[in-house]
Amino acid sequence: MSSLAHGEATSDVEVTNISAHGIWLLAHGKERFLPYEDFPWFKDQTVKAITKVEEPAPGHYHWPDLDVGLTDEIIEHPDQYPNVAEK
Repeated sequence: MSSLAHGEATSDVEVTNISAHGIWLLAHGKERFLPYEDFPWFKDQTVKAITKVEEPAPGHYHWPDLDVGLTDEIIEHPDQYPNVAEK
């Protein structure tokens, strides 16, 4: 009989999937989809740059290789925060 032991999570935030339409961000047990239409900074970027995400403060996520910072509020209500980046 064998048992599989799972290690402890090393981060409270991670990108769990990258698709042709956007990325999935898992933070504190809640997974959110960030479509490229609302978050164009992630489109055409490397997997390494997209998956390197940090949480310098609760609810604030930073992708240092992309110089992108987002909050829970922006992710949940992108329509209230017009994109200022060129698409």
